Amino acid sequence: MRLVFMGTPDFAVPTLERLATSDHEIVSVVTRPDAQKGRGRRVSSPEVKTAAESLGLPVLQPESLKSKSFQDELRALEPDLFVVVAFLILPKSLLEVPRHGSINLHPSLLPKYRGAAPIQWAVIKGERQTGISTFLLKPKVDAGDILIQKSVEIGSDETAGTLYERLKVEGAEVVAET
Repeated sequence: MRLVFMGTPDFAVPTLERLATSDHEIVSVVTRPDAQKGRGRRVSSPEVKTAAESLGLPVLQPESLKSKSFQDELRALEPDLFVVVAFLILPKSLLEVPRHGSINLHPSLLPKYRGAAPIQWAVIKGERQTGISTFLLKPKVDAGDILIQKSVEIGSDETAGTLYERLKVEGAEVVAET
């Protein structure tokens, strides 16, 4: 299967690395443009770009997902599937590009904690369990048909940071299974 992987932060890196060792062909990695970060406002690359380059994968960094030239470039790759992890909301025109649709990884047991900061909210609310969900993307945020869910216990002394680290690794395996 020909995949286009879309992601930006370190949360997406384990999934990219896992898919790179699978039988699937990653025809491109899409991430946000390099940007200024930190107090020194130095330009740095997204973690996904760094990982993709170390894996020898081609990287696209469009200024706009709605750009016709970017969308034409993706169509020319003839992807079977988009795999999206910690990225932007895809416009409907992009959702129509891959032959088998687009899947997304979300670090909660959807529909609970859909949207931003699901890991932090699970910890703040004192949950004892959260999880990973993969689902088909639709134009609405975190609302597509769920494909796989895996529960993960939250330790009594766990922080959002430690849970984040566990879920990004667990998420890679759930995406590979999906």
